[in-house]
Amino acid sequence: MALLNFKKRETKTPGNSAEMEAFLQGYSIEVMPRTAEKVEDFRALLPEGTRVYIAHIEGTPIEDMVATAKRLAEDGYPVMPHFPARIIKDEATLTDWIARYQGEAGVDQALLLAGGVDTPHGAFESSMQLMESGAFDKAGFKRLHVAGHPEGNKDIDPDGSTKNVDDALQWKQKFSERTDAEMALATQFAFDAGPIIEWANALRAAGITIPVHIGIAGPAKLQTLIKFAIACGVGPSLKVLQKRAMDVTKLLLPYEPTDVLSDLAAHKAANPDFNIESVHFFPLGGIKTNATWAIENGGNATKPANAA
Repeated sequence: MALLNFKKRETKTPGNSAEMEAFLQGYSIEVMPRTAEKVEDFRALLPEGTRVYIAHIEGTPIEDMVATAKRLAEDGYPVMPHFPARIIKDEATLTDWIARYQGEAGVDQALLLAGGVDTPHGAFESSMQLMESGAFDKAGFKRLHVAGHPEGNKDIDPDGSTKNVDDALQWKQKFSERTDAEMALATQFAFDAGPIIEWANALRAAGITIPVHIGIAGPAKLQTLIKFAIACGVGPSLKVLQKRAMDVTKLLLPYEPTDVLSDLAAHKAANPDFNIESVHFFPLGGIKTNATWAIENGGNATKPANAA
């Protein structure tokens, strides 16, 4: 019995174009210590200066996080570690983490988020509390990113609305106007350009001028993507995933983000003031697979550092 109603996928023009190259310029990518260990040479995969986020999953020792940050920094990449509020015990722990990252890896930027933990481990519950602590401003961090949710977030708004998410964005907008750090919204991944464009335009209409770094899932097996989409609450985009396979026997065919990025790139080219500033990749099918796709579709913008 088929669980999904699959339809034949439409053939589209390959993503390698001037619009795509411009849109992928300065993309960022996410790693974890255990996935970074599998990469022999980041400079053979990523362009010079690529921002690399390091996801901090509950249970990962801070020593592993800092060691990964140090390795990437030594390779010449600016590092943006996650600071998940709900796994940070207290302000002393927060200050210690900041000092370790700065002292051992020269880190001066961070992604602040609540974190995927139901019960806080200590004093912090939200990214706003981390910002209010003043710890990052005191440490002279130059850039702070916070989470964005193009399709809402049921953990934050259990009733299916976007009220709490919207209120939080207004608070973050005001904070961005008084901090010395540059800010951006790093979003959850999504698969359909239309709703992304509507969401981004709605932000601007609501007075949210923080630039958007749109989350995009890198190439991956369709069943892997569906699993992550369900786990992360990307409900509406599941409809798009249904169209990514020709039939149920083709589930092993990889998904590629060519369509959604081509559409977003075209919109950005036609609307230069569109507030999506950058692309942030979630390499759900592997870092090398994601980087290879970018190299094949982004022209000079995605040329690896070793090939520059």
